[in-house]
Amino acid sequence: MYEIARRHLGKVVAGAAMAVTGTAVAVAISLPGPAGADEAPGGRGAAAAGSSAGAGATGAAGGAGASGASGASGEGEGGSAPQPATVAPPAAEGEKGVGGDPLTDDELARAEALALTPPAASAQQDVTGGRGPQRLGTRLADPRPGDPARRAEVRLYDYGRDELVTKTVNLDTGKVEKSGAQRGVQPSAHPDELREALELILASPLGKGVEEDYEDATGKKLTSGEQLWFNGDVYRPYRESEVPERLARCGQHRCVRLVTKVLNGPWIDTRNLIVDLSARTVTRVG
Repeated sequence: MYEIARRHLGKVVAGAAMAVTGTAVAVAISLPGPAGADEAPGGRGAAAAGSSAGAGATGAAGGAGASGASGASGEGEGGSAPQPATVAPPAAEGEKGVGGDPLTDDELARAEALALTPPAASAQQDVTGGRGPQRLGTRLADPRPGDPARRAEVRLYDYGRDELVTKTVNLDTGKVEKSGAQRGVQPSAHPDELREALELILASPLGKGVEEDYEDATGKKLTSGEQLWFNGDVYRPYRESEVPERLARCGQHRCVRLVTKVLNGPWIDTRNLIVDLSARTVTRVG
């Protein structure tokens, strides 16, 4: 009996909470976000769907009442259905924004190209160990009083030195006006980093539990990370009551925790698997 229970730890669990076990556990419960292949990481699809359903029910009831009232008062009178709503196309985006406008696509590309000018950038490493720093994000820099020039702040991470690199680029002059590097500063993870973390999990011995749970939930083999939806963020050890020794350098190293699920299916609990992207290791917690 114990063997049966042990072998089925990876089965889909119909419960109200996610249990952290020795392997990842697929959970057939409704968590934030619809179980769809096209949902965006961090989306609030479930809440939105609930609101839509509630609004639809209310609208249906209200519509019936309104229709009845209209029929009673306008019997014998002609009527026409309302014309379908039209959505105006978005305004064409220029090459350059004005004032506090968000950075345009052209400005984003220009800022990153200027920030990644060699030779310094080519000596850095991205999350896969490739040449060049890992891009984390670019935003409009705060304006300077009396200076109309638009500037962008580009955030990069050098995995070779475990440093956050921030560069301020003047989009008018095309010059990098400020550059700095910090250690021990860990901004939110980029989707490329989360994708690499998932690949490291699946390639590690601890990924066996994820594969078993996927097969239990779908009846199919998990052969690629493309079969899973995932999201996550930086693992911050100061928020944990107990931190394994292997994760003691997280904060100096770039470490992340993922949540995953089957595309269009149940969740798979991978929250107890922490990926140290700097050391390229996977450690179980809890």
